[in-house]
Parts: sequence; C-alpha cells; structure tokens
Amino acid sequence: MRLALLLFAALVLSGPAAAAPSCRLPSDLSPAPVEAVDPAEVQSGVTIAYYLLAISWTPDWRRINGQTKATTPPLDPERRPQGFALHGLWPNGKAPPYPRYCRPVGTIDAATVRSMYCRTPSAALLQHEWQAHGACAWETPAAYFRDAARLYDRVALPRIETIPDLTAGKLRQAFVAKNRWLPAEAIYVALDKEDRLTEVRLCYDLAYKPAGCPGGVGAGEARPVRLTPSATRRF
Repeated sequence: MRLALLLFAALVLSGPAAAAPSCRLPSDLSPAPVEAVDPAEVQSGVTIAYYLLAISWTPDWRRINGQTKATTPPLDPERRPQGFALHGLWPNGKAPPYPRYCRPVGTIDAATVRSMYCRTPSAALLQHEWQAHGACAWETPAAYFRDAARLYDRVALPRIETIPDLTAGKLRQAFVAKNRWLPAEAIYVALDKEDRLTEVRLCYDLAYKPAGCPGGVGAGEARPVRLTPSATRRF
C-alpha cells in the first residue's frame, strides 16, 4: 500500500504543469537567518491528515502584513506587479492544533532560496515556511520545497481582477475552469473581516490528490470578494 501511494504521488507531481514562474533575482539575494521560535508555538507529534497549498493574493498580503510582523515575513516589494504567489505547503492534522515548528532546523541553503524565489519572493518567508511547516513532514528543505514547487507549478492561476461582481463562488469557478482536475470542494477561499481576498488554499490528501477541505471551504459561494488591486490591475 505504501508503495502504491508513493507511485500515485509521483504521478500527480509529475503530471501536466503550467510553466514555472520566472523573474529577475535580486543581486543580493541570500538565505534569511533562522527564525526565533516561541516555545508556545511548537506543536509536534500531530498525525498528518492532509496537505494544504496556500496561495496568497499578494496586494493584500502587503496591505495586511507590511513590514510590521516579524512572525509573518513580508513579500519583497520589488516583485510588483504580482497577483498570486506561493505562501507555502502545510501538513495539517484533522483539527487544530496543527503541526508547527516540530523540530529545530537550520538555515535554508542558497540554491533552494534561489530556486523558490520567483514563486515565494521573500527569503524570510521561505525560511519561516521551512521551520514552521516543512520540518514537520520533510527531512530537508530541498525535499519540502520540491514538493511545494511541483504542486504550485501545476496550478494554472486565473486572472481574477476582470471578473465582475466577484464572489467566492466565482473565484472557485475561475480556478476550476483553468484546472479541470481541481474540484471546487478542494478550494478554500480566505477573506479578511472586510471581505478582501487574502488567500486561496488548495487541499490534498496524503497522496497529493485534490480532496475536499476537512474544515470546509471558507467563504460561502455568494459572499462578495473585494480585491486590493495589483499594480497593473491585470491579474
């Protein structure tokens, strides 16, 4: 059974994929230092029930987080204009508390930071994702980010700024239309208290097959979605 799951996961991760994102890397790009961890945030020993791929709407990421929260590293402001970007791949349990900071780890290697930067334009956020999530289910940063990249690159990101009267349901429909393999029940739409889009989160089972999100799909179908616009308003 274990071999069958591994083979299935390999098939999913090697399936049809959109082109990997490309960008100009900063000349001074280097790994971020190890993040200081509050012992109260450590949640180890949780059985993993599913995976979640978090894709941020970057204009609102910057609006909400800016340069203020050390525990929520900002995205590089030089990467504008940009709509969606990879936040991270999270191993989750059946219910909170979810696995987090499961073991002490070191700094990500420079090659991995460079290979992931066009997907996640923040060395600090990459370091945070490895420490907070990757270390709970993967042995090395390279293995963790390889899986995250393969899942993310397979997702064809829709242009959502031109959708009139955008709702959470229309947003899910836009993702399904571009990704026929992705069921609507596997798409969690995260909004803030002002109904602004913060993230789209895709749920997968332990073999990386899209699956219904155990905690529901977030915003209801008819809920209006507000967008903080990108620099070009073409995403």
